[in-house]
Amino acid sequence: MKYTLRQLEIFAAVARHESVSRAAAELALSQSATSTALGEFERQFDTQLFDRIGKALRLNELGRVLLPHAVQLIEHAAEIETLLARKTDFGPLQIGATLTVGNYLATLIAADFLRRHPSAQVKLSVHNSATIVDQLVHYELDLGLIEGQCRHPDLVAEPWVEDELVVFCAPGHPLAAGGRASLADLAAQDWILREAGSGTRETFDQALRHFGGSLNVRLELEHTEAIKRAVESGVGVSCISRLALREAFRRGSLVAIETPELDLRRQFQFVTHKRKYVTAGMREFIAQCRKMTAGVSRSDQIALPFIP
Repeated sequence: MKYTLRQLEIFAAVARHESVSRAAAELALSQSATSTALGEFERQFDTQLFDRIGKALRLNELGRVLLPHAVQLIEHAAEIETLLARKTDFGPLQIGATLTVGNYLATLIAADFLRRHPSAQVKLSVHNSATIVDQLVHYELDLGLIEGQCRHPDLVAEPWVEDELVVFCAPGHPLAAGGRASLADLAAQDWILREAGSGTRETFDQALRHFGGSLNVRLELEHTEAIKRAVESGVGVSCISRLALREAFRRGSLVAIETPELDLRRQFQFVTHKRKYVTAGMREFIAQCRKMTAGVSRSDQIALPFIP
């Protein structure tokens, strides 16, 4: 062959970072060695894989076609190396999870995965849905665990377990006594909601798509725990996953408000790039996720350790 795996690694790293210097830092190479290797790779085939825009390098059409094949070949090679070394554990995993999944499920699954496979490494990134999707598209993650829909044409989504949002308030709030609310009741409230781009906000907005009015959104926050604290303090009402609220409901620090006019159901999903090779480590991680949710119909029914 005219090329080496190292050249493919350098190409893929530069493509991810759009920078020779950042790719060199990731690969523990000098900037000059990285630049030379990339240039030699292109010269060997008398082609260009990047458009040079100032100091930035952007994949051109050929580079975009090559990248998924290069990533697959690198990952296949890593598995071959593992087999030849007679290792029983898996290589590094880059997992991305949205906030509800990440804070309440993925951290526990990752910890169990590492206990079962002591030499494995897991990097768990927790962001909103839009960020996780973007990272998957750019091959920065192996696997995404998201809440809600994924419509990107380059990604494949597989259902995991059903989740449900619930409207809630503080015990002293006027809606707490009745425990139910109509759309008219909800329209009269002050709201604290997740930010645009989150799966939770998308599900909530979708449930209200036929509502002709507008809500008074006083505060937008990126973290469910911050939303819970704000609602407890009496700022307004909110809507997040029942999974994130079950201990607060048990303690009585927050109260669920049933909303028969709103369909707040959604799915937690596994998401991968359609051109990415699914490694044995990824398959094992997904299997442990499914084991956690076996026999339950909704996420808040999962048997978990106490959530303080």
